[in-house]
Amino acid sequence: MSTTQNSSNSASFIEAQQYSKFMLENLNDGFLPDNFFRNVSDFGNGTTLNIKTVGTVALQEVSEATPLVYNPIDTGQVQLTINNYVGDAWAISDILRQDGADIESLLASRAMESTRAFQEDAETRFLETCNNAQTAADANNVNGFAHRTIATGSNKTLALADIIALGLAFDKANVPAQGRVLVVDPVTAAVMSLHFTATYVANANPKFVGMLDTSFANEGRFVTSLFGFDVYTSNRLPRATAIEAVGGGSSAVGDVANIAMCIADDNCKPIMYASRQAPSAETERNKDLRQDEFIVTARDGFGVQRLDTLAVIFTDATATS
Repeated sequence: MSTTQNSSNSASFIEAQQYSKFMLENLNDGFLPDNFFRNVSDFGNGTTLNIKTVGTVALQEVSEATPLVYNPIDTGQVQLTINNYVGDAWAISDILRQDGADIESLLASRAMESTRAFQEDAETRFLETCNNAQTAADANNVNGFAHRTIATGSNKTLALADIIALGLAFDKANVPAQGRVLVVDPVTAAVMSLHFTATYVANANPKFVGMLDTSFANEGRFVTSLFGFDVYTSNRLPRATAIEAVGGGSSAVGDVANIAMCIADDNCKPIMYASRQAPSAETERNKDLRQDEFIVTARDGFGVQRLDTLAVIFTDATATS
C-alpha cells in the first residue's frame, strides 16, 4: 500500500513564514507650494545677506514765509543668514546585499524617505520662521489693527468673524487683495466645514457645492477662496510654547499658530529663503567595514523681510466645536 505525500512526512518543504514582495510604506501628507517665500537669487557668497529698507514719508503743514523742516526718511535693514546645516547618512553591508531579498527596493524607499525628511524640515522651519517673526504676547498691530490674535470661536476654534477681521487687518495694512493665503491645521479645516450647512451651500453660494463631496480640506488646500484667502492645510504648523495673552484671549501651550500671509509677489512675501547647498548625495565604498555608505547634506536659511503682510491666529489643537 503506497503512502500519500502529505504535510506530516514532507514538513521540511513547508515554509510557514512567507514574505510579500509588497513593501508597506509611510502615509505622507502633501507640501505647501514653494512660492510661499521669496527665493533670494543674489546671495552666492558669505553667510549673511543684508537688505536695505526704507520707511514712509509724512507731509507737514506749510505756512507762508516759514521754512519747511528737513526730515530724513527712516532707513534700516533686514538680514538672512545661512544657519541651517543638516544631513542624513546610512549604509548597507555586503552580507545584507548577498543574503537579503528586495534590497534594491529597500534602498529606493530609504532614499525617498530621506528626500522627504529634507522637505519636511524646510517647510517646518519656514512656518516656524513666520511665527517667530512676530513679538510673542503682543497684538503686533499694523496701523492700529492686530496681526496676532486668538481665535474667538468656542473652545478657541476659528470663527468666520476671525477671518473677516484678518482681512480687515490686511486691508488697513495696505496688503494687496491678490495672493492672500491662510495656512491652518487640519483640525481647523474640520471646524470650517462645520460652519456651513448643506442648505447654505446649495442655496447661497454654488462655489461651495464641492465641499459637500470633499470637505474643506482637499489635498492640502481648501476647495475655494474664503473671504479673500486661499486656505491651505498643514500638519507642520508651529505650536505655542508658552501662554500668550493677546487682546481679549489667551493661548495655551500646544495651541496651533495658524499663519496668514500675502504672496502676491516677492515684495509682499514676509519670508525670504536662500539655499547654499541643495540636498546632495555622496556615495563611497568602505572596504574596511565591507559596506556601501550614503550621505546627503544641505545648507540653507530663512529670513524675515517684512511683517505687515504676515498674521498669526492661535487655535486649540484638538477642539472641533
